[in-house]
Amino acid sequence: MSYKLDVLAPSPPAWIKKVLDNFEDFLIDHANGERKASSFALGLVAKYPTMTKMIPTLIEMGVEELEHFQQVYQLMHERGLQLPQKIDKDPYIVELTEQCRHGRMDRLMDRLIIGSISEVRALERFKLVADGLVDPELKRFYKILWASEAKHGTAYVDLALEYFPKQDVLDRAQILFEYEAELINRIPIRAALH
Repeated sequence: MSYKLDVLAPSPPAWIKKVLDNFEDFLIDHANGERKASSFALGLVAKYPTMTKMIPTLIEMGVEELEHFQQVYQLMHERGLQLPQKIDKDPYIVELTEQCRHGRMDRLMDRLIIGSISEVRALERFKLVADGLVDPELKRFYKILWASEAKHGTAYVDLALEYFPKQDVLDRAQILFEYEAELINRIPIRAALH
């Protein structure tokens, strides 16, 4: 299907400064984000087990996100950083999820679109991190990660298109991407992926 997904508002310039000034905090948040991304994909498998067209893709994405978690954890370990006992809620994801409609199928469509939105935003931010880092090892890691994550941006919307009419998905995606553009400019800037 031909369509393009991209953020409608760039990350505020203060975001990359905050990340680079507090990179260890960002690394910990990034590890937690990869764990959550894996759980999100596999959680959809658990909630919609009869929707078999999407299960192989969701499993693949869940495994890939878990591999990214392993890689980020290795970077943390090399720097003497530990995972937190408790993962705080991500205010960005919480607000996006609050936009989900009720009803099993409407909620599925919205969750899939929000999955793509969060991946597209992460993709934009991984590139900013890769471009902003000085350490060659970290720069290379984030460039590789950016490239491997590129396919995730549309993956969730592609899954939605397996179950819903294209125009319905794209219309709803436009609404949610517009909401995300407003959200990214008003939530507090943190040394976090979202």
